[in-house]
Amino acid sequence: MGNSAQRRRGRLRDVALLVAVVPGLLAGAQAATAAEPRSVTAAEPRSVTAAEPRNVPAAEPRSDSAAEPRRGTLADQDGLIVVAPDGDDANPGTIDEPLRGIQRAVDLAEPGDVIALRGGTYALSTNIQILHSGEPDAPITLTAYQGERAVIDGDALPASHTPVGGSIPRPQRGAIHQERAAFWIYRDLEIIRGPYGIYCDSCDDTIFDRLITRDNYESGLQIQGDSSRNQVLDLDSHSNRDPRKNGESADGLAIKEGSGEGNVVRGARLWNNVDDGFDAWEFLSPILIEDSIAYGNGANRWNFPDFQGDGNGFKLGGGDGPPTDHVVRNNIAFDNEVAGFIDNNNQGTHVVDRNSSYANGGYGFRFNRSSSVLTDNLSVGDDVPIQLGDSTGSGNSWDRADDWEDSDLFSVDPSTISGPRDADGGIPTSNFLVPRDHSDLGARF
Repeated sequence: MGNSAQRRRGRLRDVALLVAVVPGLLAGAQAATAAEPRSVTAAEPRSVTAAEPRNVPAAEPRSDSAAEPRRGTLADQDGLIVVAPDGDDANPGTIDEPLRGIQRAVDLAEPGDVIALRGGTYALSTNIQILHSGEPDAPITLTAYQGERAVIDGDALPASHTPVGGSIPRPQRGAIHQERAAFWIYRDLEIIRGPYGIYCDSCDDTIFDRLITRDNYESGLQIQGDSSRNQVLDLDSHSNRDPRKNGESADGLAIKEGSGEGNVVRGARLWNNVDDGFDAWEFLSPILIEDSIAYGNGANRWNFPDFQGDGNGFKLGGGDGPPTDHVVRNNIAFDNEVAGFIDNNNQGTHVVDRNSSYANGGYGFRFNRSSSVLTDNLSVGDDVPIQLGDSTGSGNSWDRADDWEDSDLFSVDPSTISGPRDADGGIPTSNFLVPRDHSDLGARF
C-alpha cells in the first residue's frame, strides 16, 4: 500500500474512534461503538432521495405493510401484545400486565398483531423461533414500544459460544430464527451477541426496519434459502465476528446460499465486521442494493489465529452457481481491507451505478470476472481503482481523469454519515466524498 493510502486509512480510523467515543459521552448511555443510534420513534423509514441514477431499473416500491402509518399510540391498537423484562407469562400481555417472554408473545400472535417490547434487555436462554406467518394485509410486527430501547441479548445461548471448527445446528442459528414464515415486520430492535443476530431461512415478504445487529457471533442479519420480496431498510450492523471460523463468514448483512426475487437492501450501514459488509455468496436471484454504506470490514480486531476474514464492502456473489445480475447503486464503500465493490467470480451482468469507493486496501471496483456495466462511479485513494476484465463502463472517475486526490472532494470526513441517524431513521445528509466538480459522479447522501 502506498504512503498516501496508508495515511488516508489511518485518518479514517482516527475519525472512527472519535465517532465511537463522543456519542457515548454526550448521550451518557450509548455503547462506545461508531454510529450506534438509539431506536427512533418515527413511524416510517424514509425513502432516500439521492440523485437519480442513469440506465438502471426503477427502485421497487416499499410494500404497503411497510408504508402504512401507525394509528395513534401502540397502547390504542387492537391486537397489541406487550412484553417487559419484569413481566409474567401468566399475564394477559397488556400494558399494565405484560408478558415476560418474547417467545410466549410470538406463540400467541396472530395475523395483524403487534408485539411491543418495553425498554430493557431481554437475556435469552433459548432463541426466539418464528415459525408461523402473518398475512399480506395483516403482517405480524415485533417492535420496541413507543421508541423505548429494547435489546435482545443472545450471549447466554449455547450456540453463541460454539468452539473453533464446530457447527451450529440450523434451528439454533440466530437470537431470532425465522424459518418458512412470511409477512413479519421487525422494527426498532437491537439484537446482540447471538449465534447470528437474525437468521431467516426461506422467508418471504418480511421487513427488517431500523434494526441494530451488533457483536453477534456470526452475521448480524442473514437471509438464505428460498426467500423472496424481503426488505432490509435502515439497518445498522457492525462488529459481528465468528470465532468458530476465525473470521471466515461473519458479515454485517448476508443474503446468500439461496434464491428468490424482489429482495431489496436500502439505507444500510455495515461496518467493522470481521468478514464483509454485504455478502451475496451463492444467492442466485437479483438483489437491489442501494443508498447503503460499508466500511472498516475485514480487520482482525479480535486477534483470531489463522485469520480468514475477507474484507470487502459489497461482495456480489461467489461459489459455483450460475450467473446472477445484481443492481448496486448510490452506495459508499471505504476503508475496507480488500475491496469496496467486487463481483467475486459471479459472472453475471451487474448494474453498478453512481457508487463511491475510498481508501480501500485493495481495489475500489473489481469486476474482472463478470460482464458488468459500470457508470458514473467514483474511486479515490483506493490501492487499485478498477479491474474490469470483460466489464464495461462510461463516465466513471477513471474515465474522466487519471489522477484523483482528496482535494478534489468536498470532504473526506465520514463522521456525519457514520454518526447518529436522522429522526426518521435515515442516514444523515453529508458531502462526504462528493466531488467539487462532476455533479453526476458518485453517490449522494
